[in-house]
Amino acid sequence: MNVKGWSTVFALSMGLIAAGAFATVVRQGHAPTQRHGNNNELVPTGKGWAVNQAKGGSHGGGGGGGGHTKSNGIDYHGGPVLNSSAGVNVYYIWYGNWSGSQAVNILTDLANGIGGTPYFNINTSYYDGNSIHVTNKVFYNGSASDNYSRGTSLGDSDIQSIVSSAISGGLPLDSNAVYFVLTSSDVNETSGFCTQYCGWHTHGTINGADIKYAFIGDPSRCPSSCEVQTTGPNGSTGADGMASIISHELEEAVTDPDLNAWYDRRGYENADKCAWTFGTEYTTSNGATANMNFNGRDWLIQQNWVNASGGYCAQSY
Repeated sequence: MNVKGWSTVFALSMGLIAAGAFATVVRQGHAPTQRHGNNNELVPTGKGWAVNQAKGGSHGGGGGGGGHTKSNGIDYHGGPVLNSSAGVNVYYIWYGNWSGSQAVNILTDLANGIGGTPYFNINTSYYDGNSIHVTNKVFYNGSASDNYSRGTSLGDSDIQSIVSSAISGGLPLDSNAVYFVLTSSDVNETSGFCTQYCGWHTHGTINGADIKYAFIGDPSRCPSSCEVQTTGPNGSTGADGMASIISHELEEAVTDPDLNAWYDRRGYENADKCAWTFGTEYTTSNGATANMNFNGRDWLIQQNWVNASGGYCAQSY
């Protein structure tokens, strides 16, 4: 992912969110200008940015059935999806200092609870070239801790190295999984965290396997860019903000794991098409805003794109 894209900060009206909400957030992409050949199409980078296909790589891949399937405002390009009948696995790598943080419990509850929900069921509207659909199953299969092995200033290559080290240190080598590198608020990702993205996903070869992984920074580092309210429904502004970003990257990693499956002509993946939109909301007991409840907690999690009935953003399917 050597194309760094463009600055994509935008002002978002938060009229439906509590009065304490911030009004400026980092848009998860949506500012592409380069086009590919005669089909006038962009390809995703996993950061919400879209690039010319000549730079971003070719379509096709291991999903069976090449070419384009066009429907519902998002197109299939022949690549694989994570569609094991057993579901998809999630691993967390807690990078930096998370000692005593509420985030550990909150975000572990997210990973343990999101599978089987009406929200994650949206992803079952996506399928591979053999018409095998994503299943509504997510399993949290463990975590590792990394005490600043690569310092507090990380580049993109450092994220893959952190994942590789965690696998060498005991996490399973699992090609049917997404590994999330979660960084504490004192850690920066220098390719654009807080200015061009709040999180991203991609894939790489680790120990001979195609491993899907994601970077998620603590939005407490830049609340005006990567959080939408000052008080989260679970009482942790950073963790509550991360919950929506993790969900965004998880659903993209499941439906476009190798960046060659599901995206639209602008290079937007499914979650990009609904970024920073939340649908129907309600007020929780601590005065925060939420839009869904599962695993015993309230959450404010962005909507996702339903690949059915013409396509639309929704909280459930």
